[in-house]
Amino acid sequence: MSNPEVQSMTIAQAINSGYHNAMEADEKIIILGEDVAEPTGGVFKTTKDLSTRFGTDRVRSTPIAEGAIAGSAVGLALGGYRGVAEIMFFDFTTHVMDQILNHAAKFRYMTGGATPAPVMVTTVVGSSHFGPQHAQSVEAWFMHTPGINVCFPSSPSDAKGLVMSCLESPDPTLLIQHSGLLYSIKEDVPVGPHRVPLGKAKVERAGGDLTIVAYGPTVRTAVEAAQQLAESGIDAEIIDLRSLVPLDFETVLASVERTRRCVVTHEATQFAGPGAEISARITEELFSELLGPVLRVGGLFTPVPFAKTLNRLPTADRIVAKVKQLF
Repeated sequence: MSNPEVQSMTIAQAINSGYHNAMEADEKIIILGEDVAEPTGGVFKTTKDLSTRFGTDRVRSTPIAEGAIAGSAVGLALGGYRGVAEIMFFDFTTHVMDQILNHAAKFRYMTGGATPAPVMVTTVVGSSHFGPQHAQSVEAWFMHTPGINVCFPSSPSDAKGLVMSCLESPDPTLLIQHSGLLYSIKEDVPVGPHRVPLGKAKVERAGGDLTIVAYGPTVRTAVEAAQQLAESGIDAEIIDLRSLVPLDFETVLASVERTRRCVVTHEATQFAGPGAEISARITEELFSELLGPVLRVGGLFTPVPFAKTLNRLPTADRIVAKVKQLF
């Protein structure tokens, strides 16, 4: 059996490739969002050339009205289509909470499975130079609500694979993209259909002394920290969650049970962030096996500052310092 054709892609290109493959296979996928059609092709170019190939009936630029974008996508999903709502910045998902969390996430349950709402919401976080109203990482809000899947890829291959899996899910999905990753990483990605199962983490780096649980941009930060820790003789294993809901606790717990130490890191605010749930679950399941408390390195509990000199996000040095508290 021959190997699949691959091409070097950024995350933005991989997402675009996933859209192309999915829209070719399913003519009922319709993308809605600000500037998603040509000539812009999306503010971050993830929908580049889609309207040229599939037409503006299926790739529709909209007014600046996030509630209308999400509401239309949910309506399409209820009508037998698969609506994709592109929300330009993660902060702006506050305008779609009612349509997505109160309605789309509940329809399948309220109707005994008769009326699913397979809508996909995509959004971008990470552009801290836009200030406190354009750079909040609020995935915990969505994780807290039953009925919606939440994904946050850290690599091009995973980005394409998660796009295609989200576009085949019977439930609503949220796909989060990080602006700092969209064009900074390249790797070989299958040109044809490629899927990453929802709810399956991967071991980004094998190690035996402790486990670092990360996702999205902090996977790269954790790798940098692991390289520093190796110089001190500490061998860190890194788990890239990829999906936050469903969350692959089986992989996380298997790793921590072996290493007996754990640090969880993410750019979302540390207080009441995703790491709180992950840490609590590890502690509940493995308390007697742990050699120390499960520690967290998250965003500081402040609004996102406009000034670049005020860094509230996890760094490799912060992760290293936290890890060394366990030894």
